[in-house]
Amino acid sequence: MKSNHPHQRKNHELPKTPCHRVSPRSGITAVSVGVFTAFCLAFVSAMIASGDELACEGVHVIPHVQSKEMRYRNDTDFSLGARVEIFLRNSSAETLTIPASTEIRLRGRTPEELLRSDQWAWHDLPSAWGDQPLQLPAGAMTVWSWNGKREDWGTKTEAEMSVAISGANKPVRLPIRIDEPKVWLSAVTYLGHSENVQPDAVIFHVVNRTSGPLRLDACRLWLPESGANWRVLRPQPWIKDLLKRFPADGLIPANERGGARVAVGPLPLTYAAFEVRLVDTSGKPLTIWSHQRIKREVFDISGGWVHGGKGLTRQPIESEAFHKTLRRIYVNTAHIMDIPGYTDQTGPDGLYTRFPLKYFGSLLPIEHYDSDAILPRIHAVESLGEPQYGGGRPVPPQDCWKALSIYAPTRLPTSVTHSEERVWRFYAGISDYPHYDAYRVTAPSADSWSKYDRWQGQRIRWGAPLETIGEMSRSLRELNRPRPTAYWSQGPHHDWNGYGGRKRGSPTPDELRLQAYHALASRITSLYWFNLSLRSVSAFPDLIEPMTRVGREIRMLEDYYLEGDATSHQRVLRDGQPDWDLDVVAGPRGALLFALDLAYAPDPDERVFRFGPPRDCTLRFPLPAYIGAPSDLFRVDADGVTSVDHRFDANAVEIRDCVSRVAIYVATGEPGERERLEALRQTLIAGENALGFDPGRNPEDLAVLREMIVKKPD
Repeated sequence: MKSNHPHQRKNHELPKTPCHRVSPRSGITAVSVGVFTAFCLAFVSAMIASGDELACEGVHVIPHVQSKEMRYRNDTDFSLGARVEIFLRNSSAETLTIPASTEIRLRGRTPEELLRSDQWAWHDLPSAWGDQPLQLPAGAMTVWSWNGKREDWGTKTEAEMSVAISGANKPVRLPIRIDEPKVWLSAVTYLGHSENVQPDAVIFHVVNRTSGPLRLDACRLWLPESGANWRVLRPQPWIKDLLKRFPADGLIPANERGGARVAVGPLPLTYAAFEVRLVDTSGKPLTIWSHQRIKREVFDISGGWVHGGKGLTRQPIESEAFHKTLRRIYVNTAHIMDIPGYTDQTGPDGLYTRFPLKYFGSLLPIEHYDSDAILPRIHAVESLGEPQYGGGRPVPPQDCWKALSIYAPTRLPTSVTHSEERVWRFYAGISDYPHYDAYRVTAPSADSWSKYDRWQGQRIRWGAPLETIGEMSRSLRELNRPRPTAYWSQGPHHDWNGYGGRKRGSPTPDELRLQAYHALASRITSLYWFNLSLRSVSAFPDLIEPMTRVGREIRMLEDYYLEGDATSHQRVLRDGQPDWDLDVVAGPRGALLFALDLAYAPDPDERVFRFGPPRDCTLRFPLPAYIGAPSDLFRVDADGVTSVDHRFDANAVEIRDCVSRVAIYVATGEPGERERLEALRQTLIAGENALGFDPGRNPEDLAVLREMIVKKPD
């Protein structure tokens, strides 16, 4: 695939598997192998060498996943590895110095040998950090990661790690088992308030796949003393009484989910380990882990490359009319950095003051963007383009990790554009906030559209099944959990045409909406439209209102996305054919239930996807046990809040409705939630109307945009 992205053209907990520790100085109750056997848990044994220099406190295993729905020109390799994080604590009384030259081996081989032999995709063990030695004080922790490429480094394997600590009589040896986890952190999200870039709360979700109940007992953070020492983590106090658990008693039944929200005070924007302690019914403890950058999660909506372009009478980024168009679509982010004439207009009536867009780019020089003045403007670093293609030659994952490592000491979160589900597992974990781009009609693609036989054997070249967006969203989420993810969704683009005989070079309003919602229903926490340039928006004004509706709905429901976790996905068939995708995103305030219409078909003449009229249907959604029987359930969209016929039974809800395309329902026990959402919707509409500019429905306003484009001579 040749990407049309401008930057490309330029060139578990899963359950973090717990460790069996023999060091009596670990500060945490040791958990016996027998307990894990009773739990049917995967365990990691960390036998400490004489001297106890390092203790393994936990292991986070993220098994690779690979879609079986996607179709490619070449055969797909289903030999699946795993991404592994090990949490190592200095259990000695002295500071340990671990320079990059320290001999560290796994299965007798160094990390560099494992990279060269194509067994690992990337790692961040000490040798990757060059001349940056690790000084690990007594009691402090560090986290080392690697990404095994295939099944010999996947689950149901083991690897002894030896570390030649300077001054020790012999290497520390840590036998590590890499097993499918049974308990894990599925989402860890840091939240806060708009007036402060530092989050002050964390909400986390736990999945229990053991054979018995587990009670959520306590949690704590491991934080660095400063951003410059982000690899050295110190334990913070355990938090227990302040946990707002869901369910309220903290008891998570077997094969169920739960979690908690906790206020923690302003947190530094750096890397942290997060430790959650659970106990079984007899009081035996189990700890699970995550390691990720702390960043205040907000739902940003990007317009992509909104600035500049050839053949324009003026830069749209300096046009108030264009900014009003982006504001109408709820865009608050773009692929920009400092732009003279726009971002420097910060006076009381300045253009940037009135129409700010967050930055999304390489953010160099770092010292400028990682400053108190600029930091509130930052969405994320995005500097690598699409490394899986790299201008025709993929950039190795280790090289991508190295390119992003310069941002590790900073407060700037990093992101990578993933492109091909078949191989993006090798790049999993190298960025703080991964996202992907894949478009389903008349666009470049990594998969082979003519190989899908979705419609009774009919094959097309101008489009692909829209529901594969959800398939890819779930893949990226599971490979990077518990970190949040985002998605480039297909919007208007003036420069695509001629695919498979299709004349329309952008999605129809229905195609646009369904692509966005297959990602939203999989619980993304930001959405990027590709690509809201002036030319593209002006070429397809019929997409302005559909994007406005999606944006309005996101703003109405963003708390559910940010606080929630994707808890269920199911495919419903009718007469053997796809009928609905049903998805649930749930959290402490309730659940979003998505019904996404699969009963669409390709129009052989116009070569677009056609949806039928609303049809009677019965939709059944499983709910996490902590949701219980919500006191209210209703359908919600950009047009309002609507009551629907429904009934609850056995941790599920059955809805009878007449819908097509996208149906979104809210199941909640929050008093007054229906009224709150409707009031918010009215406020959002009032804000749209206050702009006094609507090029999607007003030809005169559209003409204002088009006047900025120089027409080619006849």
